[in-house]
Formats: sequence, C-alpha cells, structure tokens
Amino acid sequence: MADTLRIFAAASVKTALDETIEDFERGTGHTVLASYGGSSALARQISLGAPADIFLSANEAWMDYLDEKDLLVDGSREDLFRNQLVIVSAQGEEGLQTLSELPAALGQRRLAMAQTDAVPAGIYGKSALQSSGIWQALVPFVAETDNVRAALALVASGATPYGIVYATDATAEPRVTIALHIDDRIHPPIVYPVAALRSSDAGDAFLKFLHSPLAQQRFVGQGFLPLKSS
Repeated sequence: MADTLRIFAAASVKTALDETIEDFERGTGHTVLASYGGSSALARQISLGAPADIFLSANEAWMDYLDEKDLLVDGSREDLFRNQLVIVSAQGEEGLQTLSELPAALGQRRLAMAQTDAVPAGIYGKSALQSSGIWQALVPFVAETDNVRAALALVASGATPYGIVYATDATAEPRVTIALHIDDRIHPPIVYPVAALRSSDAGDAFLKFLHSPLAQQRFVGQGFLPLKSS
C-alpha cells in the first residue's frame, strides 16, 4: 500500500534529497512531500505540532532539541554525513588565500550568511570567523538570511559579493565561485542527523533507502562527505 511521507529537511540538502526522493518514489510508489528551511525553524515547527514524519537536520543541536521533548521515535536517530564550509563569491570577485583577507575584500559591502544565532550554517560560520579573530570587524556588514540557500541566492544574484555557505551549496549553484575553503578545525564538526518523528512502514523504508548505493551516490555527488570513522 502506497503512503504519503512528509519530510522536514535542512535547506542545504535540497538538491541531493530531491533526487533521492524521486528515486524512492519511483521504486516504491510512495509519495514524499518535502519541506525545506533552516533547521532551527523546522525544529520549532515540529515542536509546535507541524505534521512531519522524518526530520533531517544540518546540526545535532536541533535534533537534540526535539529529542529532549521526546518527539523522536526511539532508536531511529542516526548521523548520515558531513559537510564543509566555504566562502563563495559572485562573478568578478577576487578569490581569497586566507580567511583574514575577507574584511579587506569585502570593504563596506555585505557578507551573506544564514542567521548566526539559530541556523546551523550561520552558527558554524560565526564560529569560524570568531576563531579567526575577524568576527567583530564583520558584524556590521553581515546580511543574515532565514536559511543557507537564501544566503547563497544573495551571492548568486550579485546582491552581495561574498557569502558563507556549505560546499554542497556551491556545487549546486553555477553562478558562484568558491573563493576559499574554510578550515574545518576552526568550527564545530558539521554533521547531519536524521530521525523518524512517527513510526510507519514508508518512513522505515525511506530511512533504509538513505543507505542504498543510489542515495549515497546522490549525496556524494553533491559534495557531502562520509562520516569519519574515528
């Protein structure tokens, strides 16, 4: 029997997850409805009763938030993959050799970032800038967005010259260039956990499908990285 499955997922997984969903629907007959956004906003919506069967977060803290409210199906939570942060630039902008060059390259212009106090990409980015000692210099010029794909769109459209996004976002947008890969030692690890919010055969099947070679190929193809073994 075909069912309808509702997935709330971090905006940064949209390209890979859309492809995975198409594969899953074609192979099972189930219908999947995906809602994308900042992990913080999605987790809050779920906590308020939004109808979702599966949550895929861009960081562990917002999954912990739901776990603490006893909203996860016991034993369903697992970490899927990792990501990296990059600085992307609009067409015609210079590349960077180090993160410390960013304030000078930016000048009086704006830096696109997801919300730095709530959205995972923004939290990670702020941490990296703080570790590099340039956060305070950049605060007046940060243009915050509701999610990381919105920050990417600002750079892609030329509305801002630079932005901090995930490497996978840069892969998904041909109008931006990676100006710098940010050292992952200067911010917390970027890990994507997934969990069921309701038990169902369709949900169980989808969580299992995420480990299939085809689904793994979709995510690796977008630049997601396997979890470190140690």
